[in-house]
Amino acid sequence: MRRKTQAALAASVAMMTMLAGCGNGFDDSATDTTDGLTNDSSQELTVLIGSSGDAETEAVRAAVEAWCEESGQSATVQVANDLTQQLSQGFAGGDPADVFYLAPEQLAGYASNGSLLAYGDYIDTDGFYDNLLQTFTYDGEVYAAPKDVSTLQLVINTDMWSEAGLTEDDYPTTWDELAEVAATLTTDEHVGLAFSGEYARIGVFMKQAGGGLVSDDGTTAIANTDETVEGLQEVKTLLESGNAAYAADLGTGWGGEAFGTGAAAMAIEGNWLTGSMSADYPDVNYTVVELPEGPAGKGTMHFTNGWGIAADSPNQEGAVSLVEYLTSDDVVMDFAEAFGIMPASTTLADTWKSAFPELSAFMDGLDYSVTVPTAQGASDVITEFNAQIEGLKSGDVQSILDDTQTNLEAIL
Repeated sequence: MRRKTQAALAASVAMMTMLAGCGNGFDDSATDTTDGLTNDSSQELTVLIGSSGDAETEAVRAAVEAWCEESGQSATVQVANDLTQQLSQGFAGGDPADVFYLAPEQLAGYASNGSLLAYGDYIDTDGFYDNLLQTFTYDGEVYAAPKDVSTLQLVINTDMWSEAGLTEDDYPTTWDELAEVAATLTTDEHVGLAFSGEYARIGVFMKQAGGGLVSDDGTTAIANTDETVEGLQEVKTLLESGNAAYAADLGTGWGGEAFGTGAAAMAIEGNWLTGSMSADYPDVNYTVVELPEGPAGKGTMHFTNGWGIAADSPNQEGAVSLVEYLTSDDVVMDFAEAFGIMPASTTLADTWKSAFPELSAFMDGLDYSVTVPTAQGASDVITEFNAQIEGLKSGDVQSILDDTQTNLEAIL
């Protein structure tokens, strides 16, 4: 098992605390995976998070407090109003948080300037999904343990589905079938399918066609390949049909709102939608199925965050130990129950699916998902791409993707 048992963790952290006052930290028999890390355990660790709400905040605080009790060290959780800004200010001011939520798009910049601790060699990473671990790898080194993950799948309003005369046998498995059921579901009151007009949603069609914005290793731009063009053309065709629409064109802020308010019978969204449905649209009955296959097979997108550690932390050993605890099986499942995250480890996949069988499709998507490009400057390119696809319905697919290809080649 990748994760330590609680007893083993308590023993190892207790040993760390006992020896931290000695100038050399662990003795030779206990330093195989922690040599070279700072270990001033008298310093309180700060944990900076961006929270989705009270449930997440309280769950993280409870976990950190539990680690403190076991380790004998102190740590405090700070909830950022603007995580990106506060993290940047901390690094710029020379006083960053010790442990923090790290977004993939932040990795390259902070890793390249020495702000982050590359601690992949100090923890057991075997259980993490390879594609998630790769997201936090820079120049061959792992800089963060994946905290959790989300994928996109197809969410269906089961009442509207039945009213249209459709059954489970009609769940779409191909692009053609998706177009057919979207047409069947469309009425004067709602469209068949909705999704946000951004790469982080329509990118699934590019993947299903065998394309994308960059190659799997992130080094080569593939935005204007025939496969990517085919994927974006399928999105344009759906929009032109009138049976699919961007959430914004339905007067809603995102796909989940379009779905929850009844403006759409289906939506392409992630597992974060479940919290919104429970809180804001509890009377809407729905099911989640895997997205249809395209010409190249299955494809979806995943989104993740990691636990970053500051290179300047005076207690890197404690920070690594805390991250190990926060990514342990029991704690991750506590987080899943508390605020709906999906684990980033293969060791918990079956456990999570057993606990949330109605959401299994989201976990299954990790086997064939792709993430957004993480190279420095990629976020600006994607912002420009998103601006162009706002007008995709009347725009030129090849021209949009040629521009995006040029912009990506400039940064890769």
